[in-house]
Amino acid sequence: MSKLYIGNKNYSSWSMRPWVLMTQAGIPFEEVMVRFDSFDATSQFKHVIGAINPVAKVPVLVDGDLAVWDTLAIAEYLAERFPEKQLWPQGVAERARARSICAEMHSGFTNLRGNCPMNIEASLPEVGARLLAEQPGVQEDLDRIVQMWTELLETHGGPMLFGAFTIADAFFAPVGMRIRGYGLPVPPAIDAYIARVAALPGVAAWIAGALAEKTFVAFDEPYRTSRD
Repeated sequence: MSKLYIGNKNYSSWSMRPWVLMTQAGIPFEEVMVRFDSFDATSQFKHVIGAINPVAKVPVLVDGDLAVWDTLAIAEYLAERFPEKQLWPQGVAERARARSICAEMHSGFTNLRGNCPMNIEASLPEVGARLLAEQPGVQEDLDRIVQMWTELLETHGGPMLFGAFTIADAFFAPVGMRIRGYGLPVPPAIDAYIARVAALPGVAAWIAGALAEKTFVAFDEPYRTSRD
């Protein structure tokens, strides 16, 4: 059985993507949690992850002697390894579109991601309102996400972006967590999509794990000094 190395479920949006993908698709794996302590070169986190991944970041999928890091690489490996799971849409054009938006997520939305780090346990609507007022890039990223999701949901009829659950939904699940946590305003259809994603068994299990951690990691908390 493969092993998936992840960071804290409350904070690690990158870890969430392959974990949700594998859990929702029914791909068996062993979870290896390596909690964030610091990202200094001498930290325990860097020591453990650096031994299997030269860039010392999570997530990492270890399958036998093979270590695969980077969420896109992991997703592509899983799609090839388990073709019966149909992790990408079946049509050529739909697969190309899904890969395009996953790549956009992978390298884009830096204003939203940078200013609104994932924090599943926290409710920060007042921070979200302030960021929208003070950081125009956050609103621009949010507008693009709403446009993208609206077009895909209308084209494919839901309930997920390409009809059935795919890698694309796993990739954007952490974005939904950010939108909810920071109270960012979105149209009803988008809010309903976020709710459907959150209710997926794989996503719900991740959220439950995040809420159960009860760990406060100061360097991942730009807007709070404690959980209280």
